[in-house]
Amino acid sequence: MARVLFSEGDMSAPSDSGCSVELPQAVASAGLRRGTVLLMAISVGIIVANIYYIQPLLAQIAQTFHLTVAHAGALAMLSQAGTAAGMFLFVPLGDKFERRGLVTILLVVASVSLLLVATAMQVWWMAVACFFMGAAAANVHVIVPFAAQLASEEQRGRVVGTVVAGILFGVLLARTFSGLVGGWFGWRSVYFTAAAAMLGLAAVVRWQLPESRPATRISWLELMRSTYSLVKRHAELRESALLGALFFASFSAFWTTLVFLLETPDYGYGSAAAGLFGLVGAVGAAGAPTIGHLASRHGPRTTIRLALWLAVVSFLLLGALGKNLVGLIFGVVLMDLAVQTGHVSNQTRIYNIDPHSRSRLNMVYMVCYFIGGGLGSYLGAIAWHAAGWWGVCAFGALMPTLGLAVEAMHGRQLAVGH
Repeated sequence: MARVLFSEGDMSAPSDSGCSVELPQAVASAGLRRGTVLLMAISVGIIVANIYYIQPLLAQIAQTFHLTVAHAGALAMLSQAGTAAGMFLFVPLGDKFERRGLVTILLVVASVSLLLVATAMQVWWMAVACFFMGAAAANVHVIVPFAAQLASEEQRGRVVGTVVAGILFGVLLARTFSGLVGGWFGWRSVYFTAAAAMLGLAAVVRWQLPESRPATRISWLELMRSTYSLVKRHAELRESALLGALFFASFSAFWTTLVFLLETPDYGYGSAAAGLFGLVGAVGAAGAPTIGHLASRHGPRTTIRLALWLAVVSFLLLGALGKNLVGLIFGVVLMDLAVQTGHVSNQTRIYNIDPHSRSRLNMVYMVCYFIGGGLGSYLGAIAWHAAGWWGVCAFGALMPTLGLAVEAMHGRQLAVGH
C-alpha cells in the first residue's frame, strides 16, 4: 500500500553521528532504459505481493491446521512483523553493499521461505516461514532507492513514481491472485507458484539489472545511531509513525477478517470472492495521486485529519451495512481511500523534515507502519472471535479515533510552541 517510499535526496551520510562520509550520488548520466524501469516496477509488485497472499487464504489455512481465527490471524501478523524486522535490518545495507547482489540474495531467501510456507506440516513451521517470508519482502525498499540512484536527474521523478506504482498494484492484486488460485487449487498452490516466481525473478535481476556499487562504506551502527537521533529530535516524525501504524492496524484488521465474513451465511462465499475485493479496493487507492497534490496545496496535516475522520466513518458504515454487498463495497472503497490519504500525507510530511535524511526517516515510518499492520491482523482476528463483524469494525473505528486524539494533542503543542 505504500506510495512514495524513498527519495533520491538521501545521499549524505548521517550527520547526527558525527560522520562526514559521503554516500554515492546518482551517476547514471545516460539514465535508465524503459525496459529496466519496467523490470523494477514488476519486481517490487511481485515481491510485495508475498506479504498479502495470506489474507484471503486464512480460512483455508485455519482448516488445514485446525486453528482458531485468532491463531490464524497471528500468522498474518508474523509476515508483517517480519517485514518490519527486514526494513530495520536490510534496508540500510543498500547504502553499504552492491545493490544488485543484495536484491538477488533476498529474492533467493524469499523463494526458500515461500517454499517452506507451501510445504509446512505444523503450525510452528508455518509461523517461522511466514516471518522470514515477510523479512525478505523488505527487498522492495532496497529496489526503490536503487532505481532512484540509477536514474538520471531529469528522469528520476518519473522512474521512482513508476516503480512505486508497481508496489501499489502488487498490494492490490495479491489478494485477487491468491483468492482465485487458492479457491481453485488450494492455498499451498499459491505459495509454490510464488516460490517459483521469486527464483525466476532472481535470475532475471542478476542478468538484466546493472551493478550499483557504493562509492564509500558506512557502518550499520552509524546509520542506526543517526536514525535514533532523528526520532528523538523530530516530534513530527514520531507523530507520523504512530498515525501510520494506527491507519495500517485498522486496514489490516479488515482485510484479515474479510474472508471469515464472506464465509458466513449472509454471503456464503469463499477465498476467491475475498480476493476479488482487492479490485474493489483499487477504486479507493486510485485517488492516491490526487491526495499528494491536496497535501501539497492545503498542508498534510489537513489531509491527515480528513483521512482519520473518513476512516472512522468507513468502519461505522461497514459495521452497519457490511452484511449487505452494496454496503460492503461502498465501505471498502471509503476505507481504502482514507488509509491511502493518511499514508501519502504522512510521507509527504516526513520528507519535509530533513531532505538529507529521507531514507532513514522513511525507514522509521515504515517499520512502525508494518508493526501496526501486524498487530492489526492479530487483534482484528481476536475481535472477530470475541464479537464477530461488529467487533472488527469497532476495532477498526477505534484506531483512527485514537489517531484523532494524537493529532489534536500534537496540534495543540505546535500552537503553544508558536
